[in-house]
Amino acid sequence: MARSESRSITQKKKRYSYYDYSLLFLTLFLVCFGLVMIYSTSSFNAQRMFGDSTHFVKQQGLAVVLGIAAMLVISKIDYRIFLKKVPILKIRFVTLIYIGAVSLQIAVLIFGREVKGAKRWIDLGFISFQPSDLSKIATILFVAYVVNLAPRRLDKITGFFRIAVYMAPLLGLIAKENLSTAIVIAGILVSICFVASRKKLYFIIVGILCVAVGSLYVFGVGYRSERVDVWRNVETHPKGYQILQGLFAIASGGIFGTGLGQSMQKLGFIPEAHNDMIFTIICEELGLFGAIAVILLFVLLLWRLFIIAINAPDLFGGLIAVGIMAHIAIQVILNIAVVSNSIPSTGIPLPFISYGGTSVSVLLAEIGVALSVSNQIRTER
Repeated sequence: MARSESRSITQKKKRYSYYDYSLLFLTLFLVCFGLVMIYSTSSFNAQRMFGDSTHFVKQQGLAVVLGIAAMLVISKIDYRIFLKKVPILKIRFVTLIYIGAVSLQIAVLIFGREVKGAKRWIDLGFISFQPSDLSKIATILFVAYVVNLAPRRLDKITGFFRIAVYMAPLLGLIAKENLSTAIVIAGILVSICFVASRKKLYFIIVGILCVAVGSLYVFGVGYRSERVDVWRNVETHPKGYQILQGLFAIASGGIFGTGLGQSMQKLGFIPEAHNDMIFTIICEELGLFGAIAVILLFVLLLWRLFIIAINAPDLFGGLIAVGIMAHIAIQVILNIAVVSNSIPSTGIPLPFISYGGTSVSVLLAEIGVALSVSNQIRTER
């Protein structure tokens, strides 16, 4: 009798698709908060330069709308579609994405628009974008795919170097004009491989090699080595002005800040405060309390991605979630470290908050892929 009752209870259990609404709402909150802070930090300069205090927030708002639409659509598509072959070309979709990313990086070196001495933008007239942002999601998908093919090869350092060779063309092309993005992409690559490998010790060697190569690359180029000098002598170096003003903004915020919209440093003291330096204005206007709240929001976001990674239905999905988590974590850490002068200056935006249409759109698309992985998780009730 007891057995028949337990069998009937088991039969009544149904399998449901899971969808991480916590991740969705955290993302939307961060994006909306970013729009508020972009308006707060840019309204003065936008009015002075364009006669419209909402100029920058309207541009960012358009990118956010497009990004959210892409996120919601992608979240309802099975992420395993990236493993399928394109009918005409007979290659996997994920490989095509990687080839497309490499092609765009070659195109930007040839046809790209030069900004501040570096070619990073492709201008199509009606829209301009940074291919390096698209390369981040291409890296996540392609590395996850290659590791998924033979994960046990990563138990040896030769397996890691095999994947590094695959990624070398893309990394080299990006590093030529944009070292900061190359660092982020290298971090994504190492993070995915580290999680998939059962042997962790050789990653110490990988870390030493990465630092050595990075140091040679930095000190081999004048303007990059100069950033180290600025970092070491921020108070006396002529080019330490922006970081120094950012530190003044952080210090003047106190515990609860001067109030939203009441920053003084954004009034021309910090150039383009709505970009990479936006965290300093958050500290000034919302204080230590606001800064910690933002960091905690990112911690919660990363926690939800971690939950998706460990519950993913297969290795490919889990590694995609790990890659997205690594991407966001690396950018948050680097951005806050730069504005607090903990490391030399490099152009890394604060995810979802800093001004940048391509960046926020790509990040929202990545969250859509993570939600797609979560949607394939099956739970019993």
